Amino acid sequence: MDYPIWVWIAFNIFILALLAFDLGVFHREAKEISFREAIWTTGFYISIALLFDALVYYFEGPHKGIEFLTAYFLEYALSMDNIMVFVVVLAHFQVPPQYQMRVLIWGILGALVLRGIFIFAGIALISAFGGVVILLGAFLIYTGVRTLRGGNTASELEDSWIIRTSDRVFPVSPHYDGPKFFTRSNGGGLSVTPLFIVLIVLNVIDILFAVDSIPAVFAITRDPFIVYTSNVFAVLGLRSLYFALSGMLDKFRYLKVGLSLVLIFIGLKMIYNYPPEWPDIPTEWALIVTAVLIFGSILASLVRNYFDKSSDVIQS
Repeated sequence: MDYPIWVWIAFNIFILALLAFDLGVFHREAKEISFREAIWTTGFYISIALLFDALVYYFEGPHKGIEFLTAYFLEYALSMDNIMVFVVVLAHFQVPPQYQMRVLIWGILGALVLRGIFIFAGIALISAFGGVVILLGAFLIYTGVRTLRGGNTASELEDSWIIRTSDRVFPVSPHYDGPKFFTRSNGGGLSVTPLFIVLIVLNVIDILFAVDSIPAVFAITRDPFIVYTSNVFAVLGLRSLYFALSGMLDKFRYLKVGLSLVLIFIGLKMIYNYPPEWPDIPTEWALIVTAVLIFGSILASLVRNYFDKSSDVIQS
């Protein structure tokens, strides 16, 4: 469906104003983000997304409303994997807690631009070559199986080419200079701070994860506005979710299994829905299956943690 250009402009102005207000008012001063603040911020951005979904539901009808909700939830769930890697990156570069919010906010801005490019390029590719949907579905299945059988993505990334080469491109200051991305060395030359390298790494990581998550949303809807807005709202909530979950991701041991099964299911849905003579798997089913897999994996993790803790108490 084609939306008037003013709708796109108004949406992006709203998002930029929201980020500017967040960065210029709430997080103008560098500070460590508490768990309580992270929970409240996460709830705020989820509420904004659900309010937007209500507007889509009201103006565009139930079908579009469910498409947005499913795409948003899917993107938000898959962003859990991003957070696992963010923890490793920020720990590797020893980013002081009071500067983590700043680098994540600027990382969000970069991610919004890069994802926008990915989304419109992907839609153009699908429109030109419809059969590419099957390839994307097969790629999602492959990624899901690989992730299911593989090790810890976060620990593997710690020694990956991203981190090994990121500090070789620019002259890098050996020390942080407050929340600055650029600084002057003793000789007067301009160099980047480690915080800037972290920003580059985070954006590269988001590109890598977008290769999985954006095709997954194409299995839900081909509406550019729904794909774009659901991605934007999921990315907006990513940084606050990081501060809420970064200290307890190890408690969700089965979450990666749930995410892998979601990718496999979405890939199968994309392939199955391609032949026009076959009845499509409804979007409502995709929402239910995704919710069951994600919340089921979290519940299974908590139950396993409870029994492990009980076993330790008995043995002691």
